[in-house]
Amino acid sequence: MGTDSGRARILLDHAATLNLQTGNLLNWGRLRKKCPSTPSEEEMPDVLECNVDQAMEKINPEEREELKVSAKLFIAGSNSSSIRDAVDMACSALGVAHLDSVIIAPPPIEDGINLSLEYLKPYWGELENLVQHEKIVAIGTSDLDKTQLEQLYLWSQVKPHSNQVNLASCCVMPPDLTAFAKQFDIQLLTHNDPKELLCEASFQEALQESIRNSRAHEWTPLWLLRYSVIVQTRGIIKSKGYILQAKRNVS
Repeated sequence: MGTDSGRARILLDHAATLNLQTGNLLNWGRLRKKCPSTPSEEEMPDVLECNVDQAMEKINPEEREELKVSAKLFIAGSNSSSIRDAVDMACSALGVAHLDSVIIAPPPIEDGINLSLEYLKPYWGELENLVQHEKIVAIGTSDLDKTQLEQLYLWSQVKPHSNQVNLASCCVMPPDLTAFAKQFDIQLLTHNDPKELLCEASFQEALQESIRNSRAHEWTPLWLLRYSVIVQTRGIIKSKGYILQAKRNVS
């Protein structure tokens, strides 16, 4: 175990990007982590791929039309181009040409500052571009109030298909939001995700616990994507998992 940890630490300390995939969490009964086993095999890769090999599960093309592939994307950094990377990696991991639905969680902002349309524009614009290039079918938002959703709807070219509401902070759907969503055929969904699903401190702590004596403080998560594959006619979850990308900050 110590040798494996040492190898992982050497690889981690030389890489600039970390891509982590859980694979299908429903298959985690057959866990076997797969990372490059020795530094010499990979010659110190710049991009370190880490996945749960036996849980990786691509979609059978013959079953694709029966399945709905949806995702929620949590952006940790300020780079809107991360959206394309996340969607491309999800499509590649699942073996599909497009995602049926992507909901974006507004990137974290400083306390006391209201979420504005100007702040959302670059992220929504990137989603629109992916819709136009047929990488996503429908796009949605999370935690927007009626005013924010209306501003986004009026400005956008590709209209929001849905808006998630956190019922932990709002036990009843706001009437003005409900009325607006009904008028413009926007689906209102509920969720119970924390405000920040994976903060930098939590990620670094988890990395340090997994790989002792690593320079975990140099690593910052860029985004975390949670996906699910549902059999549409039966409403059964066939697959679910997470994909994460992090960067190493080296001065």
